[in-house]
Amino acid sequence: MCAARAKSTQTVKKINEPLVFGLDIGTRSIVGTVGYYKSRKFHVIAMETIEHEDRVMIDGQIHDIGGVAAEIKIIKKRLSTTLGQELKDVCIAAAGRVLRTVTTHVEKELGEDRDISPEDVYSLEILGAQKAYSDFVKDNDLRIHFYCVGYTVERYFLNQYPMGNLENHKGHLIGADLIATFLPDEVVDGLYKAVELAGLHVANLTLEPIAAMEVAIPKSYRMLNIALVDVGAGTSDICITRDEAIIAYGMIPSAGDEITETIAKAYLTDFSVAEEIKRDIGEKNTIKYQDIMGIEHKVNSETVSDLVKPVMQIMTREISDKIKKLNGGKPVSAVFVVGGGGRVPGFTDLLAEELGLAPERVAIRGEEVLGDVDFQVDVRVDSLIVTPIGICLNFYNTKNNFIFVYFNGEQLKLYDNSALRISDAAMQAGFPNSDLFPKHGMDITFTVNGRKRIRRGESGEAAVIKLNGQVVSITEKIKAGDDIEVTPSTSGKAATVELQKLPEFSDKITVIVNGQSVVLPKFAMVNGELQSGYYEVKDGDTVEMCRYYTVQQILDFMDVNLEQGEQIYVNHEIASPLTEVYDNFSVEWTFAEEELHSDLKDKKDSKEGKSKTAKSEAASAKEEKAKEDVALSVIVNGSPVTLTGKASYMFVDVFRFIDFDLSKPQGKYVVTQLNGNNAEFAAPLKTGDDIAIYWKE
Repeated sequence: MCAARAKSTQTVKKINEPLVFGLDIGTRSIVGTVGYYKSRKFHVIAMETIEHEDRVMIDGQIHDIGGVAAEIKIIKKRLSTTLGQELKDVCIAAAGRVLRTVTTHVEKELGEDRDISPEDVYSLEILGAQKAYSDFVKDNDLRIHFYCVGYTVERYFLNQYPMGNLENHKGHLIGADLIATFLPDEVVDGLYKAVELAGLHVANLTLEPIAAMEVAIPKSYRMLNIALVDVGAGTSDICITRDEAIIAYGMIPSAGDEITETIAKAYLTDFSVAEEIKRDIGEKNTIKYQDIMGIEHKVNSETVSDLVKPVMQIMTREISDKIKKLNGGKPVSAVFVVGGGGRVPGFTDLLAEELGLAPERVAIRGEEVLGDVDFQVDVRVDSLIVTPIGICLNFYNTKNNFIFVYFNGEQLKLYDNSALRISDAAMQAGFPNSDLFPKHGMDITFTVNGRKRIRRGESGEAAVIKLNGQVVSITEKIKAGDDIEVTPSTSGKAATVELQKLPEFSDKITVIVNGQSVVLPKFAMVNGELQSGYYEVKDGDTVEMCRYYTVQQILDFMDVNLEQGEQIYVNHEIASPLTEVYDNFSVEWTFAEEELHSDLKDKKDSKEGKSKTAKSEAASAKEEKAKEDVALSVIVNGSPVTLTGKASYMFVDVFRFIDFDLSKPQGKYVVTQLNGNNAEFAAPLKTGDDIAIYWKE
């Protein structure tokens, strides 16, 4: 089933220290390590390696649980024999290559321009992480559960412009490009199941990039912006630190096997021979090998190096691009490389060139970082064993594992990255981000005289968060067994505004009526209908503040009813009830008959015959006027009304014949209908029309 090579062949003496057993379950092999921590050193007392013959592992994920369990049993048995005691607990790691990343963009509207607080930024990041999770589950099998193991912001945006840091800037719209990393539950379950079938209990689970970092990048270095690249067989895993934390994970599907395959194809060898040739690059001047035909060959090491260089250029370019993306679009300060694939001569120089770093800023991490490890076994100390040692050390340092907490009474399983906060639990529980932070009431958007206006709803109350009975913030750290209670945030009141509260509504129009100054309040048309100042503006309304009064509206405002025969003048020109009167216009009215009499009086000294002729002419004018006037019968609010004094009539004429005072609002707006349909004031009328006019709340 598999080939095995024992690293520890002799039984060691009994150790009176708590032992840690770590398993590095990789694509190519499984490495078992046993040791203990004492006097600030980790002492390795036993190590076993088994290389897979069958493809029980593919790209770091278990495909044959039973096959992997059988291999673990072999390692467990041999180590137990070497130690002279039974192993029961084990530390394991999930491969970085099984992590899945999602890039998303998120925006948050703040309302009016204001200073941006740390809480605003944190709320934006949580919103982005939740959006990434939602996007992720849409594109994946919903029957599989995923754990968010971390997220990082690539870049921020302020009013849609890129920004390095949002805090203390002023704006109304903030955004972020964010990368979130997820671990599939099936990967975790597969690891746990294989270990359990081998008769072991999982004491600790971490991620391989974190395990490698335990050794390759000391905590004192993690304040720096550094990338760790683990170049394995099938993939290259990437981990980035900054500000004493791991900020991002990633991987590319290119690694050492591509170099090996290039050699195998060029020199006609099987995979294992090509792997040996790869390991000898830089180690030997002349490399001897046998092809699949059984023919012996010799090749210069530099020739092989030139052969694989184009492949490594592609790999390092992909790794460089991924590092920059994970790091917010810029290179890191330094790169540490572990794993077998990165040991090929020229690899680190090419990666440095792609990143624009000095060659000494990209280095293999191996023997020099394992100086604090006491190897009591026969093992080659290099970058290949960084991850196996890191898995053991991780047990002591961060205790990354799955923990259980209670969230609103329900038990919740979380991946513990040693920096879990209540917001992480809320996201894993599917608790809406909108229920964590204060919610604004509904905004309304409308136009006034063609210009867009927005009125914001009021802010509600933030969620009430209790951790083990104590009120805390959303950023409070949590640990195994914690009890979290979250009462959802509330919504504020929706935005409201009455017409009379708009600045434009308070304006006045002044006209000169029969020589006297009259101040008229402006009124408004909303969506084409006349409304009073009490009307409550709604979302989407179109408000037009009327800049004029019609003559009829002025008469109604002044409660004036002109008698038949009276004539109206606007700016000294004859006008009708529908004539528009603007600010500072003059309005006058007099009796047409009085004007006629005045003309006749001026002619008293005329000849007597002419006087009779003038009277006759006046009588004829009155008769002609009577012929032009038409009486029109309509129904207004269910009652018959006869309109008189004009040859034709419009809707606005009705107000002269009914008791309806527009200047004294009895509701929020006036409804004007003609034969069941909304009507404009200028709508023509005909006999029998059914008219409705009334105030509406």
